[in-house]
Amino acid sequence: MKLFIKKVLYLIIMLFIISLISFLAIHLAPNSFFASGELNPNITQESIEHLKAIYGLDKPLYVQYFSWAAAIVQLDFGISFASGAMVKEEILSRIPITLTINIISMVLVFILSLYLGIKAALNKNRWIDKFTGQLSLLSFSMPSFYLALLLVMVFSLYLEILPIAGLHSKTNVTGLEYYLDMAWHLILPISIITFGGIGSLTLYIRSLTIEILKSDYIFFAKARGLNNKQILRHYILPNLYPPVITLLGLSLPGIIGGSVILESIFSIDGMGLLFYQSALSHDYPVIMGILIIGAFLTLLGNMLADVILLKLNPNYDQQ
Repeated sequence: MKLFIKKVLYLIIMLFIISLISFLAIHLAPNSFFASGELNPNITQESIEHLKAIYGLDKPLYVQYFSWAAAIVQLDFGISFASGAMVKEEILSRIPITLTINIISMVLVFILSLYLGIKAALNKNRWIDKFTGQLSLLSFSMPSFYLALLLVMVFSLYLEILPIAGLHSKTNVTGLEYYLDMAWHLILPISIITFGGIGSLTLYIRSLTIEILKSDYIFFAKARGLNNKQILRHYILPNLYPPVITLLGLSLPGIIGGSVILESIFSIDGMGLLFYQSALSHDYPVIMGILIIGAFLTLLGNMLADVILLKLNPNYDQQ
């Protein structure tokens, strides 16, 4: 309970700091949505000043921040400059697909990295270990946008197996067929995020497993006649879970941040594509709303990682 209270306070403080830095960075940017000619080449300066007054942009920066922060506490992210729609509604309509992609990718990264890392450690210096090392090196050295374009060329253009972009090819479909069509379109994006995430984690698990295998308790377990499956289940996995879960929690920002590139490439109407489009048009309310929600999800993910660690190790909060 003590750890939970500390984590909640940490989350609130970090959200405040992130919101303040993000707000200042956005408003100190050189270009503006209301710059002359951005909305309409014929717009007058008087009209621009009137729009700024409507959105409260004519007030001092500190007044703008506290007004915005007070609204955020009430889950009011303001109105989009570009569309005129409520920012909260725009984000809520896009966030499910982004969360779906990232959660599935994280689960796959966890499972595949755990399997490959342990397999490589148990077969040290054999072909499977060398293959895993080369695969991991390729994973964290290849840019995701390049891999995305390469896979689109191979599987979508040449082989014509997978769709190029979007979430649906079929129209007027419902039920199971609707979700199967969506899953078919998400194969490439999820595969790319997963491949980009397994590299460093696999090498880390391999290194950690090798150290565990050198431990005295593994030697005594083998002396007692335990087979490899029993050693894996009772000794290796319990010692791997805490550091791996911690590392996954720390890698959340990178995984979520990768959505901006991939959603733009694959034209997926998620938070990443919305952020990219809003950045191009200097739509401050949408940009700030996505930054705050992204920061909250990242901090929440780290909190959940700590809760899981506390379940695995009741003494974790005393460390």
